[in-house]
Amino acid sequence: MMMGDDVENGNLGPYLDRPRTFPNMRSKPYTPLIFRILRGINVRVLVILLFLGFGYVFYIGASTSPIIVFVFSVCIVSFLLSIYLTKWVLSKDEGPPEMAQISEAIRDGAEGFFKTQYGTISKMAVLLALVILSIYLFRNTTPQQESSGLGRATSACITVAAFLLGALCSGVAGYVGMWVSVRANVRVSSAARRSAREALQIAVRAGGFSALVVVGMAVIGIAILYATFYVWLGVDSPGSMKVTDLPLLLVGYGFGASFVALFAQLGGGIYTKAADVGADLVGKVEQGIPEDDPRNPAVIADLVGDNVGDCAARGADLFESIAAEIISAMILGGTMAQHCKIEDPSGFILFPLVVHSFDLVVSSIGILSIRGTRDSNVKVPLEDPMTILQKGYSVTIILAVLTFFGSTRWLLYTEQAPSAWLNFSLCGLVGIITAYVFVWITKYYTDYKHEPVRTLALSSSTGHGTNIIAGVSLGLESTAIPVLVISVSIISAFWLGHTSGLVDETGSPTGGLFGTAVATMGMLSTAAYILTMDMFGPIADNAGGIVEMSQQPESVREITDVLDAVGNTTKATTKGFAIGSAALASFLLFSAYMDEVSSFAREPFKQVDIAIPEVFIGGLLGSMLIFLFSAWACAAVGRTAQEVVKEVRRQFIERPGIMDYKEKPDYGRCVAIVASASLREMIKPGALAIVSPIVVGFLFRVLGHYTGHPLLGAKVVAALLMFATVSGILMALFLNTAGGAWDNAKKFIETGALGGKGSESHKAAVTGDTVGDPFKDTAGPSLHVLIKMLATITLVMAPVFL
Repeated sequence: MMMGDDVENGNLGPYLDRPRTFPNMRSKPYTPLIFRILRGINVRVLVILLFLGFGYVFYIGASTSPIIVFVFSVCIVSFLLSIYLTKWVLSKDEGPPEMAQISEAIRDGAEGFFKTQYGTISKMAVLLALVILSIYLFRNTTPQQESSGLGRATSACITVAAFLLGALCSGVAGYVGMWVSVRANVRVSSAARRSAREALQIAVRAGGFSALVVVGMAVIGIAILYATFYVWLGVDSPGSMKVTDLPLLLVGYGFGASFVALFAQLGGGIYTKAADVGADLVGKVEQGIPEDDPRNPAVIADLVGDNVGDCAARGADLFESIAAEIISAMILGGTMAQHCKIEDPSGFILFPLVVHSFDLVVSSIGILSIRGTRDSNVKVPLEDPMTILQKGYSVTIILAVLTFFGSTRWLLYTEQAPSAWLNFSLCGLVGIITAYVFVWITKYYTDYKHEPVRTLALSSSTGHGTNIIAGVSLGLESTAIPVLVISVSIISAFWLGHTSGLVDETGSPTGGLFGTAVATMGMLSTAAYILTMDMFGPIADNAGGIVEMSQQPESVREITDVLDAVGNTTKATTKGFAIGSAALASFLLFSAYMDEVSSFAREPFKQVDIAIPEVFIGGLLGSMLIFLFSAWACAAVGRTAQEVVKEVRRQFIERPGIMDYKEKPDYGRCVAIVASASLREMIKPGALAIVSPIVVGFLFRVLGHYTGHPLLGAKVVAALLMFATVSGILMALFLNTAGGAWDNAKKFIETGALGGKGSESHKAAVTGDTVGDPFKDTAGPSLHVLIKMLATITLVMAPVFL
């Protein structure tokens, strides 16, 4: 990473001689290669290329299904709306020069890390693509592939191409999330000088831009891939592949998205929390200076981390969640339609794409429903930002229910079971209610307006130890209600699907699993608005940092503090939402894995008996994987934070004038330390997640070969996946909720409760927040990505286990 000479050498002169100036972390801004190429193309040529691209997209869409044309149209309109939101946000002023200078330092640091991180991820993705290609070239083929004439080479190329496209789109989704956040933060800071409501609106619309692009890309990417394969392979023509088998070719796309999301979440999470922990331990606890104080050498690294950890990583994360859910639901819809002999199965296969197209529509309305005051110069009391966001969410949910019922009647009506669409509508309603309940539960356990966080804050008054004990117990308790909610939703959706009236040739009901898939779609039917609330958090956090560093009046900081506290709650609620959707999506992918094994093995594979010793061992290994992965992720934050602490202490000792504003801290040094360490530390836990299921499956496959149990490898991997999902859901709930509660307990004390800032209670709360940082922003978010990646990697690598 290139630094300015003044940053490297520390030759910045006395602080008072150069007030409020903040050096760039890089010599020039970074723009990804694909965007640089587009910028270099002549405008007229670019317009022609866009028209040709749109023409191709709509041609293959029209050749596939009118439903695909509808999906393309909605996605393009949502992209146009996101462009409008971008222009609206960027039209706002950046405030005084000192604010702009801080924002530029954050922007350059974030873009520099993004370039290095995604360069490393792309190299690993290419290497893994070659491994997948080798496996698929030598694997067995399924009866469906043989009947359609789809050879090994073609199947291998399709899977690898889908994997690389999924990885690319996931990377772009992450970049979009970071790109808007590093430009919106300073505009929110500037708006807070005028109006709290205007600052809220800018943060929400900036998050909305990212959300619409991420969800739109996930939907249109899968739709284009599906339509391209449909036309290229001549699906449903004599002697070719059936449309019900086509979704299986999309699995590589989901794996590519999961692969990038895992490493993005790990690297970004290690970066943001190592910088945060280092800045807090030395700045707040040892030196007694406020959060985001310009005298803290790690403050820029901390603010950069908000963007690479909470924005870029979360964008890739939600992209992966939606892609995995859509693909698994398409597979189950195709399988059910085939078993039920439905004449036109396209509605059941393409239903997930339509649901998320309507998600773009209803979430856009919810985002636009949050408006600023007509006169930004008039100071009005700030309504609780959480209440405003909840109103927008309520609007989105009501519209989602209406569009979901309309979608099921349009696509899932069949003469064989005329009332089945109504049952599936109710399945979707179950999912929507589950999402709302999850948001409410997480808000209850992490918002300082409610008893759990206030009790945790009160425990800080008796010391650091009691704060830690109370936080751990709160996190453990918070797993109970979500598990009950997930259990009820799975059983309810399965029963509604099972009684839908759809039966196979033998008269057995077949709609249960698809009912669960529809519930998962319902839960994610407001995903764009959920991501908007999530992006709101780090943007508000950065805005508060910019206000503090540029030494704005206390009244401005009060506004950003309120937005920041709400942002902590929205980040926690969206993580809870992501865990719930991960549980349902993993259940679907597990079912798809068993169907895939049945196809390759050419024998039924419907049950996994954990009474078999080898299978039980597979389950133990799955649970162990979750704990070991979490340990390595937290340890990575700890080791990196130690380097930051040592560097910050060194600067305070060697530059005593920092505390008196006579010397400038070397911000760039901390940025460089955190960036290099986080990239190094993300490799080990990420490799563990990828290699473990492949190695375990292969070893037990060999053992099964010599003991006369040909499906032993597949059964052991199924147990590993099952136990890892259960353990991972519980662990992620504990880590996310405990970390969020510790953070907001500190925020509650900083409002003036229990002695306020600088009190002994506040110091104990800072310790708790420091412990919770790697929980809620590194290990916890990475776990729910890990769960879905394990499911997709077993689905892609199923031939290795047979």
